[in-house]
Order: sequence, then C-alpha cells, then structure tokens
Amino acid sequence: MELRELGGTGLRVSAVGFGASPLGNVFGDVPRDTARAAVRRALDLGINFFDTSPYYGGTISESVLGDCLRHAAVPRDRVVVATKCGRYKDEGFDFSANRVTRSIDESLARLGLDYVDILHAHDIEFTHLEQIVNETIPALQKIKENGKARFIGITGLPLSIYPYVLDRVAPGSVDVILSYCHYGINDTSLVDLLPYLKSKGVGVISASPLSMGLLTDNGPPEWHPAPEELKSACKAAADHCRKKGKSITKLAMQYSLMNNEISTVLVGMNSLEQVEENVAAALELSTSGIDEELMREVEAILEPVKNLTWPSGIQQA
Repeated sequence: MELRELGGTGLRVSAVGFGASPLGNVFGDVPRDTARAAVRRALDLGINFFDTSPYYGGTISESVLGDCLRHAAVPRDRVVVATKCGRYKDEGFDFSANRVTRSIDESLARLGLDYVDILHAHDIEFTHLEQIVNETIPALQKIKENGKARFIGITGLPLSIYPYVLDRVAPGSVDVILSYCHYGINDTSLVDLLPYLKSKGVGVISASPLSMGLLTDNGPPEWHPAPEELKSACKAAADHCRKKGKSITKLAMQYSLMNNEISTVLVGMNSLEQVEENVAAALELSTSGIDEELMREVEAILEPVKNLTWPSGIQQA
C-alpha cells in the first residue's frame, strides 16, 4: 500500500484510509469478530490510517476501533488514529472549549490510547465559524500542547469553511482538513482548493469517494440529502457499469485515489471482504491504471450534474 505525506505533519498515511463509522453499527450490526477481522486484515494489507468520531454510533465506533487495535496488538507508532470532537449523537453540536477538552479525554478512554494522532473539530459548519476561530481552535491547541493530540484538523461539507477559518487563525494552527463528497467522479470541486491548502501547509484528507452511497449498485440510503437529479444520474452511471460487467464502486474508488495531492482517501469499511476489495482496487490502479474508457463514459453520464452538492450547516452571518 502506497504511503503519502500528510501536509507538513511528517505523518505518512496509507492512500486508502479505514473509515470506522460502520464499526459503530451505523449501517447495520457488525459482530465484534467481524470488526476485529476487518481491522486485522487492513493492517496486514498496509492500511495504517484509521478515522473515527464519538458521533459515529453514539461512541460505539471509538470503543470498537479501540478494541480491534488492541486485539491486533499493533505497535502504537505503526498506526495513525484520528478522532473528532464537537458533534455528538445525544448532545448535538457543542464546540465550546470546555466540551472539546472533556471530549478528548472521553475519546482516549474509549480508544484505550494515551493520544490520538489527529483531533478534528467535526462538521464545523453547524456552528458560527467565529466560535471555531476564537474558541475551539485555541482549545485544540492546548490539547495538542498537553500531548493528547499530535495534530489538529477541521471537517465539514461546504468548502468555503476552510479558507474562512484558515485565513483567520495563525499559520500552523490547523494541520489538516477532512473534506468529504468533494473529490470523486461526480464532484471534483476540492481540486480548486488544493493549491490554497498547500500554500497554508495543510494536509488534505478526502472522505466518501462513493459519495455516501450514490456511487454504489445498491444506491444511497433514503435519508441521503442529494437532489433527485444527482441521485438519478448516479443510478444511471451505476447501471451503465453493471451492464458492462463492471463495478461503479471500484471505478469511483480508483478515481479518488488518482490525485496525489490528496494524502488519503477515507472509505467506510466493516468487513474483511470490503477491506480486500478496496485494497485490490488501489493495487490494480497502481499496476495497470484505471479503465479509461469506462471512466470517460461515466464522466459523460455525470457531466450534467458535475459538482452538484447539497446544503449543510447553519446560515453563516
């Protein structure tokens, strides 16, 4: 598995990252031995980046990931573990200094770790961004100084949140960003922001290469917020691939991995089979490349909805 530098952190992360939200039973119950086998297989195949949050499954994802890493008996310096703060299943959003400071202690206890490699403020568009600038990031800096997180990041859907925050904090205050649903075969809008992020020395993590289920044979869950025209175009693209005996999921995964400016592509996994499928797609890409013909055909189907997204968060002043 290819390792890529993550901004200026000095961390080298696997091109495919293990998204642990499904370990929180978010998409159905995952037996513990299944979860352990998935994490063990990921480690064996060279995945070293694991991402979770107290929000996923109402803290279950963190606890299960911690158990899986302990069960695998992996040396701490062999893995890069990221979690988040500010978004909670029962409490909603709370980015106050007090809450995020308590949050990291709770997360470390669930994970069974002394520190996380990255602590993100989770979905910051759901509060006034001035709070993130003036209160949350200074609190995260203190957590970093105390050794409970090595690096700090911010996450969210609207790309406008990143320059807003990064232009208002001291250089080096934010080490990484985690963007989702903005670098895939249907939406590449993150690309326009990459030179800016690079100029700020900020590492880039991209999540949800399958656009939260849009780019799958089964299609998105009912609650998916995408507009209908985007859903139907993605369904047409998936149908086209299936008729050709190909997989939209593999194509989408490979497409997302093609940009080396993006350090790691996070994809949710909850079984050994999913881990093997994603790693196989990455290895095939590095040895024989993407199916160019299929890629062009799918891009043509998705062209009318290219970069179409959906609203997320509160109205910013």
